[in-house]
Amino acid sequence: MTATDRSVHLINTAAQAAADKLAHDVIAYDVSDVLSITDAFLLASAPNDRQVKAIVDEIEERLSKELGAKPVRREGDREARWVLLDYVDIVVHVQHSEERVFYALERLWKDCPELELPDDARATRGKGEEHARERAAEADQEPGGDWS
Repeated sequence: MTATDRSVHLINTAAQAAADKLAHDVIAYDVSDVLSITDAFLLASAPNDRQVKAIVDEIEERLSKELGAKPVRREGDREARWVLLDYVDIVVHVQHSEERVFYALERLWKDCPELELPDDARATRGKGEEHARERAAEADQEPGGDWS
């Protein structure tokens, strides 16, 4: 099974909204083959808590206005270090850059197909993603994968 057209449309709109608010390391995975609760994950990061919140607010506003989608769950608002938006069809993770590197969600979903994003959203990838992928690769090679 692959992500539905609606899920891909939600992901693309959310990715563009994140990029418009200067999110870094925007990437999306089709997780429909390994999870039954959602079709796709969008990951994005920002260098500070205020920007994390601004990205989350823009994603929510854009998905609501353009697609009539509202999250069924929103977690992490208070600290704004890692905010999760659950739209059922997709789940959006916006993380502070430090959390993004530390938790390296890319490592968990590396076997899932990456969804193609709009050019503007893809252009926001930066060194944070490269560092997260390097850490994930190192952890796969090291016994026990020390994440501290």
